[in-house]
Amino acid sequence: ICTEGMSTECCSKILSGFKPPYSATVINKLKNSGAVILKAKTNMDEFAFGSSTENSCFGPTHNPWNLETVPGGSSGGSAAAVAADEAVAAIGSDTGGSIRQPASFCGVVGLKPTYGRVSRYGLIAFASSLDQIGPLTKDVRDNALIMNVISGHDPLDSTSVDAAVPDYLKSLGRDVKGIKVGVPKEYFVEGMDSQVKDITLEALNKLNKLGVLQKEVSLPHTEYAVPVYYIVATAEASSNLARFDGVQYGFRMGRDKTKTLLDMYQKTRDEAFGDEAKRRIILGTFALSHGYYEAYYLRALKVRTLIKQDFDRVFGDFDCIVTPTSPTPAFKMGEKSKDPLKMYLSDIYTISANLAGIPAISIPCGFTKQGLPVGLQILAKPFAEEMLFRVAHAYEQNTQWHKMKPKL
Repeated sequence: ICTEGMSTECCSKILSGFKPPYSATVINKLKNSGAVILKAKTNMDEFAFGSSTENSCFGPTHNPWNLETVPGGSSGGSAAAVAADEAVAAIGSDTGGSIRQPASFCGVVGLKPTYGRVSRYGLIAFASSLDQIGPLTKDVRDNALIMNVISGHDPLDSTSVDAAVPDYLKSLGRDVKGIKVGVPKEYFVEGMDSQVKDITLEALNKLNKLGVLQKEVSLPHTEYAVPVYYIVATAEASSNLARFDGVQYGFRMGRDKTKTLLDMYQKTRDEAFGDEAKRRIILGTFALSHGYYEAYYLRALKVRTLIKQDFDRVFGDFDCIVTPTSPTPAFKMGEKSKDPLKMYLSDIYTISANLAGIPAISIPCGFTKQGLPVGLQILAKPFAEEMLFRVAHAYEQNTQWHKMKPKL
């Protein structure tokens, strides 16, 4: 997220030394509200490509709850900073779960707003139709407070929606009795960690005691979310990252090692992009190439529409949907870094919200026997962040999970 005069490198060598001449809209809004912006950036996966914050040119970030485990990703540095009391709140970007999954792993609150609710002006793009900026905080009230500041239409962002922004703090403390919650059966599948399943069911039972009405629902196209996401997201990433060539800013391979302009482009990008960035650029370029565009990219867009229609249908009868945030708690450092497909499946429960453009929040709902946090995800219809805060706050006020702190 661009911050004027401050190194903004997306944890990539390709942007080494880059200092933007302007700040993102969210940064300006926070400053204008009186927020103190720390003179530092948190760690992340390179260009938000990852689910563990291990894909950073600066090295990995460790989970404050267990230094042998990952904090999640890609906004793992933001989540870890909030969990470790290094900041009251942090800002991250969420393209397929990059706020919610690290929030779950680090035991904090993370919100992905509706697509278009928060300006993306000044956000260095990964996948433009999926990216959304949101807050990570210690509790739901702080999250609502930050959203009051950063939400709203911005003429500098063509995808920003001109819709009235309510006072999210007013949604806190309201009774949740009678609210209809759908629990999708596709999110409780084989391979899900048994402790995560049990803790999630306990959280659902707590909501039931608060008067929330629950019923099993179906989101039948959920099984296609991961392949659809990794076609659409990589295709958009390959286009967005084409601008980084070493000519105007960032890293450039020296003249003594290059012979022609094309040679400079090739060697600069080969040297400065990490393995995961290269993988996604190649996958995206392939999906958009002649002969494969219709077979992969256009077909993925059609299935993306079906996924959104699944949510539209459920929200016709229900106020929100409740699921686990992640199928597992935080995993060990290096456990999945050599297996991209295994890593990609870490976001299986969060990806659909980005494909559908709907808001979703992750809140702490318990701990495993190993002392690792588990997150509960709540999803609502577009621009219904008030409903998310209402349900999340009601649950939070009747539990103690958000008050737990790691021993540092």
